[in-house]
Amino acid sequence: MASKDAEKVIVLRNVKKVYRMGTERIVAVDDVSFEILKGEFCCLLGTSGSGKSTLLNLMAGIEKVTSGQIIIKGKKIHKMNETSLAKFRQKYLGFVFQSYNLMNSMTALENVEFPLVFKRVKPKVRKKLAKDMLIQVGLGSRLGHKPKEMSGGQQQRVGIARAFVAKPEIVFADEPTGNLDTKTTMEVMNLIQAIARENRQTIVMVTHDPRLASYADRIIHVLDGDIEKIEVQYDITDPEVYRRRVEEARAAAPKLTESSPPANKARSKKTGRTKRKERPKQEAAGTGEEKKAADASIARVEEKVMEVIDRIDTQETPDKELTEGLKESVQAMDSGHSDAEYQESRGNEV
Repeated sequence: MASKDAEKVIVLRNVKKVYRMGTERIVAVDDVSFEILKGEFCCLLGTSGSGKSTLLNLMAGIEKVTSGQIIIKGKKIHKMNETSLAKFRQKYLGFVFQSYNLMNSMTALENVEFPLVFKRVKPKVRKKLAKDMLIQVGLGSRLGHKPKEMSGGQQQRVGIARAFVAKPEIVFADEPTGNLDTKTTMEVMNLIQAIARENRQTIVMVTHDPRLASYADRIIHVLDGDIEKIEVQYDITDPEVYRRRVEEARAAAPKLTESSPPANKARSKKTGRTKRKERPKQEAAGTGEEKKAADASIARVEEKVMEVIDRIDTQETPDKELTEGLKESVQAMDSGHSDAEYQESRGNEV
């Protein structure tokens, strides 16, 4: 028996998006209304230019609606300013992109850690969560590899790990397998589905491929900026149906788990011993001035995080100078010092 109390996690009401090119009006999304339930795998299916990616961007707050309402988790996304949207995305949303959008100057581990930095997760916990997530997606031996040292499929698995590591309630995936071969495509789709089902996360995926749409509980067919039809393949408000979907996802999940190489473990243990010796000094020196300096470092990290996230969310690749600056600010924050103090300590080490 289906439940009538299913949570509507995303609601669109009469959403319209109009672009102006000179005197011409281009209607990309035309008076669209639909709902997506908590824990549902929803697919926006349509050909190129149908408006499906625009719809996704509107839901993510990357683009602004011309008219209508978008409500996610009870919040009116269409009324939020950029700062509020960035914070909302960090709290509730994850993203998987077709072009991976990894930071090339960062390792796989650092890329996956990134969403946890903004949530102020402590370094030791942050690294463990990121490492566990990479092991789960079969990249335990690639922790220290940078994107250019990995295949397309491996990069996308890093992207999936990054999207899911903070356990967001909603994950938006824009053509997540568009650059992958058929075998890797199936692995990636089974991986996304398995992780989401286990945690009852909502997936909203854009694709032009009917084969990928078959993974969805609800398929929203998009044509010329309008909803052609909505096809409910599985009613997940029925507990028995959802249980079966979870079991199917577990059975289909690719066997990718691998452990880190012994050398990495040895280095990790060595680094851990060093940190344990240093940490009592840093925590014991908790004067008011030092706390202010640490808070200032956190504020700078958050500012840089917001800038990098904004570029990732808008599918721009952050430049090397920005990501290197972010890494140094994160390291300063982790050490409990200001950026200047951290730079000075590094200079003394050299």
